[in-house]
Amino acid sequence: MTRPKTLILRTAGTNCDGETAHAFELAGATAEAVHLNRVLKNPEILRDYQLMALPGGFSYGDDIAAGRIFANQIVHHLRDAFHAFRDAGKPILGVCNGFQVLVKTDLLPGSIGDRSGQTCTLTNNDSGRFIDRWVRLMPQPSKCIWTAGMDQLIELPIAHGEGKFVPATDAVRRALRENGQVSLIYANADGSPANGAFPDNPNGSVDDIAGVCDITGLVFGLMPHPERFVRSFQHPSWSRNQRSQQAVEGVGLRVFRNAVQHVQAAVGAGV
Repeated sequence: MTRPKTLILRTAGTNCDGETAHAFELAGATAEAVHLNRVLKNPEILRDYQLMALPGGFSYGDDIAAGRIFANQIVHHLRDAFHAFRDAGKPILGVCNGFQVLVKTDLLPGSIGDRSGQTCTLTNNDSGRFIDRWVRLMPQPSKCIWTAGMDQLIELPIAHGEGKFVPATDAVRRALRENGQVSLIYANADGSPANGAFPDNPNGSVDDIAGVCDITGLVFGLMPHPERFVRSFQHPSWSRNQRSQQAVEGVGLRVFRNAVQHVQAAVGAGV
């Protein structure tokens, strides 16, 4: 079967494009890092790809707010192209800075009820500090194709200063749950919700939300970095954990493999 093509959208300050491309390639796709300026010049090139990812980093130095400038370029120049990509059944991923970008558009989590445009944001960690460490996460029953079949406690690394997820209103907050759009939450060691308590909830996210999808399940954003745990030896305790030694793959690879398999089944690798 032809390998699906992934567009890794990068710009000034992006620094996780290489790891993200590697993860998609391990999952069975091809990947190409494409500068935002190329897409701004010719949005039609998006039609050549079946997957898209906005990787982590510090786009435009996170001036104004993390991801805001990148998001504005999408909103004002690429909105139709991005919506067409999603409407064609093609998955879009935003990791860390990419998540910050997507929530500052109308793509993620998307319109909710009578509220359109941006419905959530990611703001400064409650600690007021940049946090770089591993966290525990519990996948939630949701529409997200990226986390399909994942129902066990997992661990992934985080590295962010603006990761606190905040819905615009209580109605949006409730709807995210009711619509099956909450995909990952920060959790305690026993898998129970962190209930906002630091350090298990590292940033103060409302309802411990670490990742959400849109109503279609195709657009997914998360603050933790799945691309940094695609091999077992990337976990800090791999040499002490017998199971990690036996498992070649890191749990983060499952996220990318889910999307590649979805595309092969639902979109067609050569479309």
